[in-house]
Amino acid sequence: MKKTVNNTLRAALPLALGCLALASSCNNPNQRQNEDGSAESDTTQNTQPALTEAWKTDSVFTGSESTLYDPEAGVIYVSCGNTDAGAKDGDGFIAVLNPDGSVKEMSWVSGLHAPKGMALLNGKLYVTDIDEVKIIDVAGAAVEKSIPVEGAQFLNDLATDGTTAYFSDSRSGKIYSLSQEGTVETVVENAEGINGLECYEGNLYTLDKEGLKMYDVSGYTPTLIDSTVKGGDGLVILNDSTFVASRWAGEIYFIRGSESTVLLDTKAAKSNTADIGYIPDEQLVIVPTFMKNEVAAYKLEM
Repeated sequence: MKKTVNNTLRAALPLALGCLALASSCNNPNQRQNEDGSAESDTTQNTQPALTEAWKTDSVFTGSESTLYDPEAGVIYVSCGNTDAGAKDGDGFIAVLNPDGSVKEMSWVSGLHAPKGMALLNGKLYVTDIDEVKIIDVAGAAVEKSIPVEGAQFLNDLATDGTTAYFSDSRSGKIYSLSQEGTVETVVENAEGINGLECYEGNLYTLDKEGLKMYDVSGYTPTLIDSTVKGGDGLVILNDSTFVASRWAGEIYFIRGSESTVLLDTKAAKSNTADIGYIPDEQLVIVPTFMKNEVAAYKLEM
């Protein structure tokens, strides 16, 4: 009788151990199985965000201030000519790059002064240019209209929600809206150090002296999201709680929830990180280096 019990236990033991291992694997969200059934640790939850240089252009993009990816055309626009960022000297131009960093057209549109922020809306490229917004017809590669902004001092970044264009005046601390009919209105005042703008899911996100903020465009009441990146320049929104933000002096930050991480610091090299752009499919952060006269791309790992 005892022998029979022992044999039964021996037969049941492998099955019990297998069930125990399976339960342990199911209860551990960081474990998955290999093809042979063995457990494999999932370390993706512990991945730290990082930037790795993918390419860098020659120093031919004079005063490269802003970059913008056009997914429809598959190109990157670069606003250049900021040798004197506040002078109406006529040396500003828009260059066009391919996503691999090669030059598609160095002087795609010329005759601007000191072009900075850019946004695409209905086949037009909107560009701030000191005290005007230039509207460029993309298909025709020509300035279609110039919209003067009364009282503007130093127009900077520009973004759109698909209907309205928004742009900042860093010196006056204002944010303006521009309708497709050409009407300009002041929607935010007293935003000291306002620069970077981006739109996401009906809200307007900004970078100013206090940090990263979100505005509900129904009343333009700000909510402070992050106070680490004070005086930020460029802003990329990955989702409603994840951002990449730059400071002109040479810093790029990754913001996720309540945590901020420095991804890149090029201050020692005196390489600016101005108004950054982003290619989602390749996870490439496109960095205009301003005084270095280059454009660099970095692969975002997160």
